[in-house]
Amino acid sequence: MPDSHITYSQDNLTQAVLDRIAPDTDPRLAEIMRSLLGHAHAFVREVQLKPGEWERAIAFLVEMGRFCDDKRNEWIMLSDVTGVTMLVDAIAHASHEDVTETTVLGPFHRENPPLLGNGDNLSPGLEGETLELRVTVADAEGRPIEGAQVDIWHANGEGGYDSQIGDGERHMMRGRFTTGADGLVQCWTINPSSYPVPHDGPMGRVLASMGRSPMRPAHVHFWLKAPGYRDLITHIFADGDAYLHDDAVFGVKASLVCDLEARRRAGESDHLVLEYEFRLPRV
Repeated sequence: MPDSHITYSQDNLTQAVLDRIAPDTDPRLAEIMRSLLGHAHAFVREVQLKPGEWERAIAFLVEMGRFCDDKRNEWIMLSDVTGVTMLVDAIAHASHEDVTETTVLGPFHRENPPLLGNGDNLSPGLEGETLELRVTVADAEGRPIEGAQVDIWHANGEGGYDSQIGDGERHMMRGRFTTGADGLVQCWTINPSSYPVPHDGPMGRVLASMGRSPMRPAHVHFWLKAPGYRDLITHIFADGDAYLHDDAVFGVKASLVCDLEARRRAGESDHLVLEYEFRLPRV
């Protein structure tokens, strides 16, 4: 018969909650939940969280959900701007040496982008400074990988992605390529600019309350896949950007910064060139 005189207090409540996890719970889920609940209770004790503060936190979480739709995920931004996304990524890829470093996927990747070939333009009809992309996909030893799938996407010169422009249905500044025997993808586009993460909602208020900038430095996204190799999700950043050391989502890594200005081609029309060799780890 249950003890009718049991009293929960700050001294015994945490253990009582942990004891409610059933013995037949999936072991990994049990491990995660024990740690999550233990840290959450320790946080409440450490800061001596007040009821009014907790109520405001619940209201904040509800508002977060209301800001989410098929084109915007405030929860992903919460993970990104608190550094959790990059921490998970760093742990997952800690053992991969001599290959290209990873970074965040971001919220603007789209399935089924236009299928393009070498020499095609990602941004036909769009105004902006011309940028030539010349990227090679190789293994850890630098041997070209044939048949790799390369998704490329980026913002425009005002910092907007295609899903943020008009009704958001038109595909612009993105495409999917397949490498040939030389592992090369070459295409044309416009030079992207730095831009703020969406900051007109609850996460924007959080950033402002901490005195943090919502800006991300200019970059081009890449998602590379090849049979027998681990997927690579990464960016290439423009050297000299004002926000390289103040990226709102902590995604910048020194090895992913490329000097576009230094790669103007002598004797050709005056345009920027981004050249980079991606190296993929084997599965």
